[in-house]
Amino acid sequence: MAERGLTTYALIVKYEINPRTINSLKHNRSITLYTLEKLCRILNCQAESVVVFLPDEEQTE
Repeated sequence: MAERGLTTYALIVKYEINPRTINSLKHNRSITLYTLEKLCRILNCQAESVVVFLPDEEQTE
């Protein structure tokens, strides 16, 4: 966001991202694929620039 000059406030007001979604992102909680797509479009980036998949430690193969 900093590279794009985008603030959290702009995400909420201009792009209508729910503040609860911003909170989820800041606290490493899940978001919907719809939200991920919307963020990628806003930031002009790929999903891996926004999220990283980390498998649960309990699940090992």
